[in-house]
Amino acid sequence: MLDIAIIGAGPAGLSAAITGVIRNKKVKVFGNPPSTSYIYKAERIDNYIGMLGVTGQEMMEQFTGHAKELGVEIQTAKVIEIFPMGQSYMLNVENEFIEAKTIILANGLIKTNVLEGENEFLGRGVSYCATCDGPLYRGKEVVVVGDSSHAEEDANYLAEVCEKVYYMPLYKEIEHLDERIEVLYARPKKIIGENVVSGIEHTEGFLEASGVFIIKESIPTSRLLNGLEMNGAAIKVNRMMETSLPGVFAAGDCTGKPFQVAKAVGEGNTAVLQAVSYLNALNRAENKQ
Repeated sequence: MLDIAIIGAGPAGLSAAITGVIRNKKVKVFGNPPSTSYIYKAERIDNYIGMLGVTGQEMMEQFTGHAKELGVEIQTAKVIEIFPMGQSYMLNVENEFIEAKTIILANGLIKTNVLEGENEFLGRGVSYCATCDGPLYRGKEVVVVGDSSHAEEDANYLAEVCEKVYYMPLYKEIEHLDERIEVLYARPKKIIGENVVSGIEHTEGFLEASGVFIIKESIPTSRLLNGLEMNGAAIKVNRMMETSLPGVFAAGDCTGKPFQVAKAVGEGNTAVLQAVSYLNALNRAENKQ
C-alpha cells in the first residue's frame, strides 16, 4: 500500500513527491509524459526564482530529473477513478488497482468540454478507458473520440477486439493508427441512445455504434473522485490544501488561479506536509488500539 498517491506529474505533483520521499513516505506519482504539460511548451520563463530565462522544457526536465534522482517513482498512466475504502483509497490505474492511504490531486487544468449525452450514458455505452471496457464490445462497432495522439493507443487496442473502430481525432496530425481503423474527420456533437448508446451524431451526419470511447489526457476531476467539493472547475481547498474528503489534498492549477509555477510548487509542498501529518496521526491512532 502506498502512503501517498499523487495524481499529476507537473510542478505541483513533483514538488509534493520530492518532499514526501524526503519524509520517508512510500510515494508514487501517476501522470502524463512531461511533454503534455502546459509549462513544457513555454519558450521562456523569467518569474521562477533561480531559473531565469529557462524554457518550459528545460524546467520540466530539471524538475523530473530532481525527483527521479531522489528515488521518486513516476508511472506514466492515467488514473480512471478513485474509490474510498474506509481509511484508504483505491485507484483504478488503467485497470490496475492500487491502494493508498492518502491522495494528492495535482492534475492541473482539465479540459471540461462535455459532449451532450456523455454524462447520461457513462457506463451505458460511454467509457473513458479502452483497456477497462474494451472486452465488453468484442465483435461490435465503436467510436473513439481522441483529444490527442495518446488516444491512438486505445484505438489500436480496440481494433484488436472490436468488429469495427471509427476514430474521430480532435487534433491535427495522426501518428500511429492501425490500418483497420476508419478515420472520420468530423466533430462529435451528441451521443444518441435510449437505455444504452446507439450511436453518435457528428458534423457530417450520424454513425451507429454500440460504444463511444472518449479518450482524454486526463479524466475530469468531478468524475475522478465522487464527493469532492468543487468551486466551479477548481477543487475547493483550505490554506493547508485539504479538500472536502479526509486524506485527500490538492495542489497546483487544479485548485484555481493564479496559474503560476511558483504557486504550484508551494502548494505541492504544503499538501504533502499536510498529508504526512495526516499519516502520522493515523499511525498514532493505530498504535493506541
